[in-house]
Amino acid sequence: MTNLLSTWRKRALVSTSLVIAALLAACEPTAAQAPQETKPAAAAADVANAGVAVFAGGCFWCTESDFDKMPGVIATTSGYIGGHVENPSYEQVSAGSSGHIEAVQVRFDPSKTSYAQLLEAFWPTIDPVTANAQFCDRGPQYRSAIFYSNAEEQRLAEASKAALQESGRLPAPVVTEILPATTFYPAEDYHQDYYQRNPLRYNYYRSGCGRDDRLEQLWGKKD
Repeated sequence: MTNLLSTWRKRALVSTSLVIAALLAACEPTAAQAPQETKPAAAAADVANAGVAVFAGGCFWCTESDFDKMPGVIATTSGYIGGHVENPSYEQVSAGSSGHIEAVQVRFDPSKTSYAQLLEAFWPTIDPVTANAQFCDRGPQYRSAIFYSNAEEQRLAEASKAALQESGRLPAPVVTEILPATTFYPAEDYHQDYYQRNPLRYNYYRSGCGRDDRLEQLWGKKD
């Protein structure tokens, strides 16, 4: 990553004692990060009638991890959406030069969950009151957003946002954007299932970025 605060994610790829030595190469794929199947349910991602939704909540490693824990989610894919460059690279997106946002495509079983339930689950995983940033990652490429594919999804997303705003639960206005879905580009393979492939490095990044501390400040402790 190129911006200063995004170096936390690079640091997630090394143990504390090796942070300085590995920072520059941290986000590059290595033999240890070779493609591997880590989600047993992922093979069912092409089931008939599967729903598809796209959410941006800052670091896609974290958003992917959060949605994978939700009942009814079949598969998640980290990627990029909303920019002006075809097939953008991680370097282009993280530098902010492609106009894309880091996001996660969620495939779900409509018989077990719904788009409305995904929206409800999404809000407590993000900081909805901070614009053009999420936690330690700064820049519009890390802003929070909900992408809709049709009029009904737009209606549900806007209603969900309005209800959260009117609830008075948050200390400032909700700035999460609601945007029409455009082409979604899957991120490089070494970003997929990162929290499963590299749990220690992932947890180091998530903790260092202050994500869970900020979520607790905004939403309270998890039950």
